[in-house]
Order: sequence, then C-alpha cells, then structure tokens
Amino acid sequence: MRMAQSKIPQATAKRLPLYYRYLNNLQSQGKNRVSSKELSEAVKVDSATIRRDFSYFGALGKKGYGYNVEYLLGFFRKTLDQDELSEVALVGVGNLGAAFLHYNFVKNNNTKIIMAFDSDPDKIGTTIADVPVYDIAELEDRLGDIKVAILTVPADAADATTERLANLGIEGILNFTPARLNAPSHIRVHHIDLSVELQALVYFLKHYPLV
Repeated sequence: MRMAQSKIPQATAKRLPLYYRYLNNLQSQGKNRVSSKELSEAVKVDSATIRRDFSYFGALGKKGYGYNVEYLLGFFRKTLDQDELSEVALVGVGNLGAAFLHYNFVKNNNTKIIMAFDSDPDKIGTTIADVPVYDIAELEDRLGDIKVAILTVPADAADATTERLANLGIEGILNFTPARLNAPSHIRVHHIDLSVELQALVYFLKHYPLV
C-alpha cells in the first residue's frame, strides 16, 4: 500500500481501507457528500480522529460542508493503489484457506489470490474458485514475483514456511496461524488470531457492556 505521505502514523494507515470501503458504499447509493460525524457513525471511529487522519493528506474537506464523496474516493483510490492489482499467494488450503479462495476479496478489485499451495495429494492439482492449487514442494518454482502471502498452514509448519517465503522475496505475510512468526525484520507480518479476537470480544461483552 503506497501512501501519499511517508510519515503518517501506522494507525492512520490501517484505517484508510475502512474509509475507502464506506466511501465506495456511499457512492453506490448516489451520495455526493458526507460529514465527519456521518463517517464516524458508520466506521466506528470518532470524528476527531477522522479529521486528524484526513489532515495528514491536506485539505480534503470544507468546514460546514463536509467531504465530497467522489473526490475522497478518487484520492484514496490513488493513495491505496486501487488502480494496481496486487497478486497474492495462499499457503495452506485447509478449511480456512479454502474459504479465502472462495471469497478472494471480491469487494476489493486490487487484491487477488492467484495461486495456492498445499501438501494434501487430494488438493494438489485441483482448482478452487478458479485458483490453482500447487504442491507446497513447488513453492520455489511457482511463486515468481508475488510479494504478499496469506499463511494458513498448521502452526508447527509456520516458521519453516515463513523462512521459505522470505528466501523467495515475500515482503508481507498475513498470518492466520497461532504461531508468532520468526520473520526477518524486512518482512511486514500482520497476525490475525481468530481465537484471541473471539476471547477478547467475550471479555469486553462481560466487563465493558455498551448499555
């Protein structure tokens, strides 16, 4: 994701795709403008934070008018490289991996899984949702110039797979395994542990009720 500014906070950068998705929805509804309050209610980010996020990119709106949806959408499309296709590899075609292949970011036109890898003979050589599944042993031969991988392998295979991906020039990994990867410092890893997120949700429901 190439940013218009090189020194914006990482927290702001992570919120930009959220803004972009909502603005896309607004445009499809025929809305021409939106206020920071409306954005706040939709994306569950306080309006002061939204205004601060947008301020890193200059004057994107006008006081008393709000934000022009079409202009913002065009701006964030360029900022998020929505006009460039990012090809992704999926490593591990279990239940979660197969679900990713069927979904394949259909609402995000610039990101697409184009190949998958697994060690199961019953899956190797098949096609799932138009995505070919290759033998994990062929990773070095098949990966090519892909820079992003989704990792859904068993936890005990995570580090060895990460090392192989690092040697092949992968720059970013979306890690869905419970393992904390020993990735080189030049690789950006985003960890998503669904069980931890669920436990956190249950905890907050019990101890921080909304009403």
